[in-house]
Amino acid sequence: MIREHALRNGKIIPEEKACLPITNREVQFGFSTYESIRVIEAHPVHLEDHLIRLGNSCKGIGLEHPFTQQELSSWVHELIRVDMLEEASVRILLVGGKEPLCFITASPLLTYPDAYYTHGVGAITYEGERLMPSCKTGNLLLNYMALEKARGSGGFEALLIDRKGQALEGTRSNFFAFRDGRLYTAKDEDVLLGVTRERVIQAAKVLGIEVVYQAPQAKDLQQGLYDELFISATSMAAMPLSSLDGKAYKPPFDRTNAISALVRSWELET
Repeated sequence: MIREHALRNGKIIPEEKACLPITNREVQFGFSTYESIRVIEAHPVHLEDHLIRLGNSCKGIGLEHPFTQQELSSWVHELIRVDMLEEASVRILLVGGKEPLCFITASPLLTYPDAYYTHGVGAITYEGERLMPSCKTGNLLLNYMALEKARGSGGFEALLIDRKGQALEGTRSNFFAFRDGRLYTAKDEDVLLGVTRERVIQAAKVLGIEVVYQAPQAKDLQQGLYDELFISATSMAAMPLSSLDGKAYKPPFDRTNAISALVRSWELET
């Protein structure tokens, strides 16, 4: 993959010049929104949905900017064309203020070993609630701290637990759990409405699985009262959890992998 360029407010620039001004007040306060988009076969996956969510995040925090969805879409396609991106992760970053900034950059496509899907990955729980959970913003301190704690213990992800003891979502993923044949997940208003989350729910319905919008209690997860757990995100599709706080969840993860396969199969649809 060739990565030589980025876009700044629609203009192609050398990638090394895609820098944020550190004296900018909005940069210092993290007044920003962002989206990460998979590029497969030079096709930006679910681009329109990502741009809609980006717009909703901006509205949610009062970030005004002059860039239209049509412009943002054309800029993503321009970067793909200029750098001949076949497989990549493209990131849109919008910083607010009197002179809003929009950077579009690319990095190698984030992928995971097949073993992560056949054997699952470990996770921990972490007490904390994201500010304005429905918005995808640059306020990522909680996510960073929780993920670092997970990695420090050899885990892959941390699930955020709210003041009611509910497992809402991961630091970079949505969370789902099977119990008695039903699929449980948090209410829409309590979490980031993930683009992949929507596909996971759609896939579950296609497979005849009832979806219950009720966040599992962390104590119930730790006691093994659920059958199968998984997380979802743009880079992951649906990835099974093999353990949570040391409580083992053993393969096969047939339902999770069936959902993941459907989600991936829809990626090249226009």
